[in-house]
Amino acid sequence: YYNVGTDPLSNRLLHKKRCYEHKQYRNGLKFCKQILSNPKFAEHGETLAMKGLTLNCLGKKEDAYDLVRRGLRNDLKSHVCWHVYGLLQRSDKKYDEAIKCYRNALKWDKDNLQILRDLSLLQIQMRDLEGYRETRYQLLQLRPAQRASWIGYAIAYHLLEDYEMAAKIIEEFRKTQQTSPDKVDYEYSELLLYQNQVLREAGLNKEALEHLSNYEKQICDKLAVEETRGELLLRLERMEEATKVYRHLQERNPENWCYYHGLEKSLKAETVDEKRKIYEEAWEQYPKGLVPRRLPLNFLSGVKFRECLDRYLRLNFSKGCPPVFTTLKSLYHDKEKVRLPNGRLGYLGMKN
Repeated sequence: YYNVGTDPLSNRLLHKKRCYEHKQYRNGLKFCKQILSNPKFAEHGETLAMKGLTLNCLGKKEDAYDLVRRGLRNDLKSHVCWHVYGLLQRSDKKYDEAIKCYRNALKWDKDNLQILRDLSLLQIQMRDLEGYRETRYQLLQLRPAQRASWIGYAIAYHLLEDYEMAAKIIEEFRKTQQTSPDKVDYEYSELLLYQNQVLREAGLNKEALEHLSNYEKQICDKLAVEETRGELLLRLERMEEATKVYRHLQERNPENWCYYHGLEKSLKAETVDEKRKIYEEAWEQYPKGLVPRRLPLNFLSGVKFRECLDRYLRLNFSKGCPPVFTTLKSLYHDKEKVRLPNGRLGYLGMKN
């Protein structure tokens, strides 16, 4: 916060700031007392503000507000006093007032990184996306070498649904990264996945698939790569390739609902018989699988529904699975499935 010099006051201010950052509030109050006990600095605005901020952390909210306002009256041109006042307002969830305080602080120190970061967090909290974009641009200009600066600026355009600009920013930043194909870099991997997400949301499915293929070796999350590839192949209507991908994912995890839905779409299974055939194959391939026995209950009816439900319940009861009712709860909306064809209450109708 402070422009620290060689004088004793500057050193005490620095120590006070460090105590607050390290949550050593008692020590911070001691340094405040040392400064304010000097008649020359009894009304030092920044020290009063920092003392108030420290007391706020100790739960003394009324005293904190009195001290911060007093400090602000004594030094209206201090970015520290305005920033601290904003922090107090933020702690009380008065986000609009806190943003005003941060903007006043920036009038006196427009390049303060901490204030800009705090301002950007509140802007995105309040969905002030235009303001968020401007603040992230300032941070990018001040710290162009930091990854967070580039990503934050790209996110601003992403949230504003300017996908093309967001993709360009990420690509420009990606070019500056020096990575080796054989080296594991998780941050770079996440950057590539985020870039691919922006391309997909922009509707550039072909480009997203090419991007995935080009950088597949550098992406650490191989499961995300396969899931994304399956989604893109479906969008591009390359059904045979999508079927292979979802078959492979199904083998990897036969209990994932999404893989079966993807398989239905890739095989263009629209009728009940076509869908049932998919799950009958899964029953043979994964005899202990619960999901392939649960999903058909959504579209089956009559005797087929009763038979499938009987198998599903027996398998769960034999294993003693507690969440069976939770998985079947959505079926209660269909009154025909609650009762058997002969009019008697079926499994779903039993309360105990």
